[in-house]
Amino acid sequence: MGLKTSQYQTIMRGYEQKQLHSRDILRSRYKEVYRKLPEFKSLDDSISVLSVSFGKKLLNGDEKAVDSLKEELTTLRNQKQDLLHSGGFSADYLEPVYECSDCHDTGYIGNQKCHCFKKSVIGLLYEQSNLKDILRRENFETFSLDYYSANYVDSRTGRSSMQVIKDALQICHTFVDTFKRDFQNLFLYGDVGVGKTFLSNCIAKELMDKEFSVLYFSASKFFSILAKNTFDKSDVDAQNMYEYIFDCDLLIIDDLGTEFTNTFIASQFFTCVNERLLSRRSTIISTNLSLDSLADLYTERTFSRITSNYTMLRLIGDDIRIKKKLKNREEQSCYTAQKEL
Repeated sequence: MGLKTSQYQTIMRGYEQKQLHSRDILRSRYKEVYRKLPEFKSLDDSISVLSVSFGKKLLNGDEKAVDSLKEELTTLRNQKQDLLHSGGFSADYLEPVYECSDCHDTGYIGNQKCHCFKKSVIGLLYEQSNLKDILRRENFETFSLDYYSANYVDSRTGRSSMQVIKDALQICHTFVDTFKRDFQNLFLYGDVGVGKTFLSNCIAKELMDKEFSVLYFSASKFFSILAKNTFDKSDVDAQNMYEYIFDCDLLIIDDLGTEFTNTFIASQFFTCVNERLLSRRSTIISTNLSLDSLADLYTERTFSRITSNYTMLRLIGDDIRIKKKLKNREEQSCYTAQKEL
């Protein structure tokens, strides 16, 4: 899931389209101004003629003439601004229009990739991984409380599955609403099928819609990328993706603990958690592991970083996947029975 040559070309074609669109807008605006203010075009023509003369005089080393031409050009440009204002147009109406004012829709600031380029990369990866289709199905609008019961009570806390999920939903909404302002991390844990991945997807969709860069990995895929980056320097895809793991606005690691764990994995996991904390970039981790198992598998140091810097959300309840299967089976049985009648 790295950035291949074809993917890079797709992104750069997108920037070319943005630049063409910008030029179309500017061309249309010039036509509008010329139509409403014919004198404006005359001033533009005069500036063009003077600019050519300016260039020739500059090449010939005629400094006095150059100074005189500079003054004339300044006068004409000021006249243009006054005329534009008198026609009811803003001072920047004929300035280029960019979607990204930082890189001027080129994708680069100098030799460095712009922040909008990184968002484009992650957006493309989501498109090609079909995750956006998942997010259309799994989001806050489709989240249902019907699968959580007030009768399912945790013996340790005395709280019901319904109470827990309502509180978790509120925390997730706050996470989204304050994402730009507050640095936050979430750790979702609990039994299989209680909605941890669904909640992560809800947050992912909201933040992607707000144009934040979000990167999702299953734990096994995540650690595979880290291993390739370390042991296979020829894998350009892994090298690119490694960069985005540390730079994206939100990293989601799903199903932690399902991967094969060893000292390398534990070390890499600590590095990722720690580096993202230091750079104040948010992370969401979900797992079926208990907190004790987490400490055993990934060291006390990692456990301490997470428990100290993440909001810990323990979800409880019946396995929603089983409930959905039973519900679908019942609906199918009712449908079959009605057809037979």
